[in-house]
Amino acid sequence: MRTVHSILAAFALIAIAMVVFNAVMSLKREEKFKAGDRKLGLIALILTHTQFLVGLITYYVSPWYETLRNVGMGNAMKNAELRLMSVEHPLTMIIAIALITVGWSRHKKLTDDKAKFKSFAIFYGLGLILILARIPWSHWF
Repeated sequence: MRTVHSILAAFALIAIAMVVFNAVMSLKREEKFKAGDRKLGLIALILTHTQFLVGLITYYVSPWYETLRNVGMGNAMKNAELRLMSVEHPLTMIIAIALITVGWSRHKKLTDDKAKFKSFAIFYGLGLILILARIPWSHWF
């Protein structure tokens, strides 16, 4: 399950980065918001939500969850690796996915092309930064 979570993470990161890059470049060029832009945002949204579900399953079958249950939250917060894997990573990913979801929902309500690209650039961009900040790089793959 961890391998699926890692591979899916790579695809999600690539998709989110593509959305942010596309939005920034389209803003710079003052382009119209097209169906392809919407589809790219939707693909990234679907990948992040799928990644979240796979991540939840991975978390609850992982030794990190069992260790957290055994040592308690107070002791977990004193151990940097356990805190990262059991608290910081899951919480930060939830916040990042929420930001990406807000960016998607917000863009649907907007009518101005520039505002749609700004919504993608800001919210998907913040989500990407959070994800990159809390990926447990030493445990990936």
